[in-house]
Amino acid sequence: MILKQKSKIQSLFDFDEDNKKDFEFVVGTDEAGRGPGAGPVFAAAVCFTEINEDLKEALSILNDSKQLSEKHREELFDVIKQNCIYSIQEGSVQEIERNNILNTSLNCMKLSCEKVIQQLNNSKTITLVDGNKLIKNYKNKQITVVKGDSKSAAIAAASILAKVSRDRFMLELSKEFPQYDWENNKGYLTAKHVEAIKKFGATKWHRAKFLRNILQQKENEAEQLGLF
Repeated sequence: MILKQKSKIQSLFDFDEDNKKDFEFVVGTDEAGRGPGAGPVFAAAVCFTEINEDLKEALSILNDSKQLSEKHREELFDVIKQNCIYSIQEGSVQEIERNNILNTSLNCMKLSCEKVIQQLNNSKTITLVDGNKLIKNYKNKQITVVKGDSKSAAIAAASILAKVSRDRFMLELSKEFPQYDWENNKGYLTAKHVEAIKKFGATKWHRAKFLRNILQQKENEAEQLGLF
């Protein structure tokens, strides 16, 4: 098992090195929270400036955040932050409603990457963007990497910073709105979450455009019951 983990972490860093080419640094970026019906979207950017065997050992379980348990993500969160230059950005529900989720996600990734590159004193960098969409109006060299969080160390690390940050945000929010079960569903539209929306209505933290069908169904049910 240990050998497999070391092989995986080595392949993640090898991928970044292969794409580094003539650049000084590799920056990886990813987002968390494009799919939920409630809560902001988070994005992070990561650059490992010094890569050695101790770092690889500390990150031996690094992988796509969706492939890791919550416990392992939490363990890696501080390790990553202590060993890289990073930035974590949040896109509000209002921004999502105004600009749509894709544009908001890409903008958060852009801001994250720009802040990391600023900390690198604007060194020559290449940015690895998870997915198949390039960051808009981005001045630095970038390439897209489909399923990059399982291929690149920098993207995998960014995915964990974004995911854990968002999960923690939703956990705190759930204390104010316990009826929506956000501590468990993190804003995704599970059956329990949908039933709560129908019963209690939507909050300012809900993405109204994501809930059109649910709210329309609620209105139709109310009409059938003669409530309108």
